[in-house]
Amino acid sequence: MPVSPFRKLLPYAEAARQQGKIVYPLNIGQPDVLTPPAMLDAVRKADVAVLGYAPGAGTDSYRRKLESYYQRAGIPALFENIMVTTAGSEAILFTMLTCLNPGDEVIVVEPFYGTYTAFAIAAGVSIVAVTAHIEDGFALPPLADFEAVITPRTRAILICNPSNPTGYVYRRDELEALLDLCIRHDLYLLSDEAYREYCYDGARATSALSLVGGEQHVVMLDTISKRYSACGARVGALVTRNPEVWLAAFHFGQMRICPPVLEMLAAEAAADLPSSYFDGTRAEYQARRDLTVTRLRAMPGVTCPVPGGAFYVVARLPVDDAQKFGQWLLEEFTLDNQTLMLSPANGFYHTPGLGRQEVRLAYVINRTDLAAALTCLEHALLTYPGRVEPELQVAATVEAVASLSV
Repeated sequence: MPVSPFRKLLPYAEAARQQGKIVYPLNIGQPDVLTPPAMLDAVRKADVAVLGYAPGAGTDSYRRKLESYYQRAGIPALFENIMVTTAGSEAILFTMLTCLNPGDEVIVVEPFYGTYTAFAIAAGVSIVAVTAHIEDGFALPPLADFEAVITPRTRAILICNPSNPTGYVYRRDELEALLDLCIRHDLYLLSDEAYREYCYDGARATSALSLVGGEQHVVMLDTISKRYSACGARVGALVTRNPEVWLAAFHFGQMRICPPVLEMLAAEAAADLPSSYFDGTRAEYQARRDLTVTRLRAMPGVTCPVPGGAFYVVARLPVDDAQKFGQWLLEEFTLDNQTLMLSPANGFYHTPGLGRQEVRLAYVINRTDLAAALTCLEHALLTYPGRVEPELQVAATVEAVASLSV
């Protein structure tokens, strides 16, 4: 099992805090936006005498609420298509266990959510990476790149839309092209849609489940964690219109008996929230994105695309090694007794050597603290002993890519 890419520096952060330093956590997608009070009230006021098991696919009442939520979002998911899971993590794992056998291959666009690697290992599945590039804003790679790596063992393509870690939002025509590829090669299209509400500049996310012709091929993976700033609730969903896939996944669900009961009560209350709830949180995240991107682009030697959704940005820094830099930030750097924790981006790539000078930053803290964290980063980049000037940085990147192709 690999180390979590967004928690690998946690021991150094804890040591820094024990020394009295303020450490701004930009390493993990844990928003400080308040969880909706209705969710917490639903648990406080629950009339429960015996906390018993729920049905294996989740309570009927919550699945009905989810059906209504998806219909409002333009996603044609019905009650019988929905299986509630213990967080989006379980939805991902069950999907891999259901759609692929040990030794099969899943194509994933890198950089990707780091724990996909762990789920693949648990399922005995091999990840085959197709690389998106920072110079292109991490746009979907050409379809020819996918075609080139399809083998007799390929069973699925896995995407995250909007993307964690890059924030890229796939257009409908891009998703349709991917689905067409899956249909031609008889593959599943696995779509992680944890951040659908958070697209910016007027954009909207397209659910793969809404694509025409995808009934037998698309499996949607969902979670309430990011949608409602409720990461600790651990309620997700596996949604598919393929009844055989649903039934096989349900058999895995029966092994763990049921998803968490009190958390489903909270999720059910959240499903009734009006769309205006997302207007406010979306505006706040966009303001945080704009602050982050503006500040990063003003730092000499930093390359930073504009993410279209989620609440992360992957940036290339003028450093010799982002992991060393992240550890140095916590062990040796301080500005007015403050520093920050980030995620080295090499943990979001499958291809060895890629992402060495890149980091993922999560703009999930309030703008005052976010600005302070970015000020720390700006000063740290100027004083870091392993700073690499931009012209040398480009040469090092070209050399690394060339070595991988030899």
